[in-house]
Amino acid sequence: MKFFDEARIEVIAGDGGNGSASFRREKFVPRGGPDGGDGGRGGSVIAIADRNINTLVDYRYTRIFRAQRGENGRGADCYGKGGEDITLRMPVGTVIKDLDSGELIADLDADGKQVVVAKGGRGGLGNLHFKSSTNRAPRQFTHGEEGERRNLHLELKVLADVGLLGMPNAGKSTFIRAVSAARPKVADYPFTTLQPNLGVVRTDENRSFVVADIPGLIEGAAEGAGLGHQFLRHLARTRLLLHIVDLAPFDPEADPVREAHAIVDELRKYDEDLFAKPRWLALNKLDLIPAETREARVAEFLAAYGPVERHFEISALKGEGCKPLLFAIQDLLDTLAPPPEPEGPAGSVESDDDGDHEAAP
Repeated sequence: MKFFDEARIEVIAGDGGNGSASFRREKFVPRGGPDGGDGGRGGSVIAIADRNINTLVDYRYTRIFRAQRGENGRGADCYGKGGEDITLRMPVGTVIKDLDSGELIADLDADGKQVVVAKGGRGGLGNLHFKSSTNRAPRQFTHGEEGERRNLHLELKVLADVGLLGMPNAGKSTFIRAVSAARPKVADYPFTTLQPNLGVVRTDENRSFVVADIPGLIEGAAEGAGLGHQFLRHLARTRLLLHIVDLAPFDPEADPVREAHAIVDELRKYDEDLFAKPRWLALNKLDLIPAETREARVAEFLAAYGPVERHFEISALKGEGCKPLLFAIQDLLDTLAPPPEPEGPAGSVESDDDGDHEAAP
């Protein structure tokens, strides 16, 4: 299935049904009085996070979602039936915003989390609510309220603890294959990864973390080079960035130091908050460097690169050096606070009052 991480849709809640102006007319029942029932409420549109869905593709081809209208009230104190709600299932990690106002409506960051994105209109009042001591035969009734109508922007941000950064063919996909059960495509040409991949890394029986591999960045991504910045949003929720550097590039003209700095520059251009996250270096492909020159190559790189928070020397293909790196990541994650809750509404379903309407004064 093709991966889609953005979509725009329109949601239309159902209108409330109209109240009824009716009078009881039966043989042997004089002065029956008003008996018009209320209209039913309109159906709402509800978004719910579903861990079994991993793309927004369903919302790229169907753009309008409309809930059912409430039925009108009838005589004999019959209330109209409420309109049926509709449920939109979305991947965990979907952020829902109002396209017109930019308001954050909800962040579906947990399986089963749900939110009313368009609330159905309340039903109108029947004439039985307008009866009083001075108005024994009211003919007043009210129309149902209109349901909410919204244009929404859906944006998927995958949930992961660690995000992988690096040039195309730096070995990110090989690394995630080596440390988890994920099986992204690996090949000897650039941009083999065209969509984010997630892998669960288990360091102990009850300790694990999630790694996200995104398509590689290249210099000029901010101007649209390569795949641009379109997948960097998936690193927004991570708590640690692991920058994988190819220390033995196939092209003898390639400069690992310059390429590593280019990745950091693109990160800064995209988002200062993302740039400020803890970031470690993983110097990869050491298996391609003769053993007697590895130490000198690493020292030369670090001296030219400048200060680094922490670095590890690995060979993702051979698995060398990966285990100490994974345990160090786990220890760091255990000390870091979980990501903050997003600003905006909490994202729970609002309760509708299905009881009787208050009588009109």
